[in-house]
Amino acid sequence: MSTINGYCARPSIRAGEAVQLHIATSASRFRVDFYRCGAALEHAGHAEWPGRTADPGTFDEDWQWPAYEFLVPPDWRSGVYVAVLGTEADYRTPSMDSREARILLVVTPAAPSGRKILYKIPTFTYQAYNTAGGGSLYSASRVTMRRPGGGVGGPVKGLPDPYDAASPRQTFAHWDAPFIAWMEANGLVSDFCTDLDLHEGRLLYDGYRLLVSAGHDEYWSAEARRNVTAFRDAGGNIANFGANTCWWRVDVAPGGAGLSCDKFPPGASASTDPDSSYGCPDHWWESEPENALLGVSYRNGGGHWDGPRAPLGFTVTDGDHWIFSGTGLKTGDVFGREAALVGYECDGAAYELDAVGRPRTTGQGGTPENFEILGIAPLPPDWSFPAREPAASPRAATLGLYTAAGTVFTAATTDWARLLATDPQVATITRNVITRLF
Repeated sequence: MSTINGYCARPSIRAGEAVQLHIATSASRFRVDFYRCGAALEHAGHAEWPGRTADPGTFDEDWQWPAYEFLVPPDWRSGVYVAVLGTEADYRTPSMDSREARILLVVTPAAPSGRKILYKIPTFTYQAYNTAGGGSLYSASRVTMRRPGGGVGGPVKGLPDPYDAASPRQTFAHWDAPFIAWMEANGLVSDFCTDLDLHEGRLLYDGYRLLVSAGHDEYWSAEARRNVTAFRDAGGNIANFGANTCWWRVDVAPGGAGLSCDKFPPGASASTDPDSSYGCPDHWWESEPENALLGVSYRNGGGHWDGPRAPLGFTVTDGDHWIFSGTGLKTGDVFGREAALVGYECDGAAYELDAVGRPRTTGQGGTPENFEILGIAPLPPDWSFPAREPAASPRAATLGLYTAAGTVFTAATTDWARLLATDPQVATITRNVITRLF
């Protein structure tokens, strides 16, 4: 049976420009079918080429597989596209997720589109967990982005999700695809970008009012963070429907060829000392706490990675707030508990209780003093906590927002997207936030 796999030279391309696909196959000829992932999979294009073989590379060096140039049609809508690779003439499988024979490609607009929402695809995080070539940023300090995988098409580090075993957690299919499908099915039309685009300073000033991220957006470069902060300071809004966001700082090789992240002090590694990463300069919270941008940090939250967890939902702290409009929720109600909304990782802010028992942020760790905690979920002791030192307050997932020049909302849990299609209250809150902020 013929083998085939591939990757892109970079994870995003403007409509109307040529993308370099690098593909190795044992077949004499192969085909590529492109599908846009929205409310449904939409077949968008097709190409066929003669096949060439190549050996797999290592996780830290460009694999340099044979290159094929595909001109992205100028009329392709901005979106996430999956290239499905096949070696039989009748091959066509419209599946967005696979551990082989798939390539993820984000198409950005050729020119400002007039749309107000920009959705960020976390390709840095996808690549951090990608183990193609025998390693990831959990076993080494450097990985190449020019290898199979990174969202689709490659092996992934991590335990299976007991609440959704259809795809690995650190892939496009797991959180981003359901969120995007829900948005488009509900008429919330956006353009798309990758973190590499934001790292390079592209797109944020093309008229967008709202930057959206969902699921697990863990790895950020200093340049991307600086550009997103400037977007907020110029009045741009941010809606983060995820958690463990902006936890690790990465350096990006020229052209987006690779990522580096020094997690482990000299002489230590994940295999020799699982706690050795703490006290490491590439944690954002040690140099420039992510709270200053997002309001929250994984440092004040935690994770439960292995197997089912105690079902946790958010207790509403202000039922009159506009994010709860139309949900039927009142102060003191809990939503999302039955489906374990809080987890597998979550973010929090240091807080204390006021005279009437409502949680208020203390401002510690860089959280803006006007950050409003609108939902809270104290974490049980069997969760793993990312910082070993005692916390300034009880650790809890803290859903909320604050306003500087722009407004920043956080859902504070990775699993928010998982409930969009089944929990009307989660869906209504999501619609309220997006429609208010764009």
